[in-house]
Amino acid sequence: MDRLDNTVRPYAWGSTTAIPRLLGVEPTGEPQAEMWMGAHPGAPSRTARGTLADLIDAAPERELGAATVAEFGPRLPFLLKILAAGAPLSLQVHPNLEQAGEGYADEERRGVPLDAPHRNYKDANHKPELICALTEFDGLCGFRAPAEAADLLAALGVDSLKPYVDLLHTRPEEAALREVLTAILAADREEIAHTVHETAAACDRLGGDHAPYAGIAHHYPGDPGVLAAMLLNHVRLQPGEALFLGAGVPHAYLDGLGVEIMANSDNVLRCGLTPKHVDVPELLRVVRFEAGDPGVLRPEAGPDGEEVYATPIDEFRLSRHVLPAGAAARDLTRHAPQILLCTAGAVQAGEHRLTPGQSVFVPAGERAEVSGAGTLFRATVAV
Repeated sequence: MDRLDNTVRPYAWGSTTAIPRLLGVEPTGEPQAEMWMGAHPGAPSRTARGTLADLIDAAPERELGAATVAEFGPRLPFLLKILAAGAPLSLQVHPNLEQAGEGYADEERRGVPLDAPHRNYKDANHKPELICALTEFDGLCGFRAPAEAADLLAALGVDSLKPYVDLLHTRPEEAALREVLTAILAADREEIAHTVHETAAACDRLGGDHAPYAGIAHHYPGDPGVLAAMLLNHVRLQPGEALFLGAGVPHAYLDGLGVEIMANSDNVLRCGLTPKHVDVPELLRVVRFEAGDPGVLRPEAGPDGEEVYATPIDEFRLSRHVLPAGAAARDLTRHAPQILLCTAGAVQAGEHRLTPGQSVFVPAGERAEVSGAGTLFRATVAV
């Protein structure tokens, strides 16, 4: 096993206190948004033998196992994070594998630089992801039923929202959601900013189900993404609950601390709540205009005390072990790469003692025996 030394990303939306509190260190006063665990080239984890990316590049089959390399190539196919939202993240969607391949090839063919601010596709991979709450965690996930969105908007009494309300009440589901989101994003920026200000004031006055949107507008005054957010399901996860976010599902995280795992990709198409580029035509090509329940996941009990968060993809598999004091050691050896992350208590993983926020990488086939009294998340692949 290799103990991981991980980079914390200081994005502006990050909490100043949540990750320091987990690690048991003093806050710096700066936002600490994400701690990355993995081999992503943007911030690969460091080990005593070199970066995790370098170790895998030097001997992919030894580190990842033959089955993982055969399925995903000579790279770690997932990225594990601790995510700490102190303010809303951008409202966004991710492409499916085919869309990502097409979009990446098109931008490469047109010579769009990889670091260009208007570039949509940084790679040819999809980016399904799973967020599991460590604290109470607020987010937006998937479209509400159009009638529910209409009622939420109508209750505000804002005249300029009436055209959206009428569309949501009269058009078929997919057409209603598509037409309203398109109208919001294509509107004149000064006019829509005025509508957003009126909407925010009404949300603040009404409170209740409208309160989250007043909070979003506080962070992004005048941003049309505030109105787009009201088309989505508001979700409050309790610790241990999770959301799976597949391709085309609009979503945003609002507040809280969680463990996030995703396929190893940077492909994001933004809908709002951001000063960054919003490519409306490409966004509308990728979004799935389907209303439905966001589908809160709870872990399924497996053998040997493992609790698995079931998802329909193979690039990652996230599970949790809650280790009671005095229990026998558990053998987590697997013929696939693993990252083990402690989030509570103290866990012994091989020769490494892990406390909250600490992690190890376990190469494929390497013996992985764990014991102690604490909570351990296990990230691996489903092969």
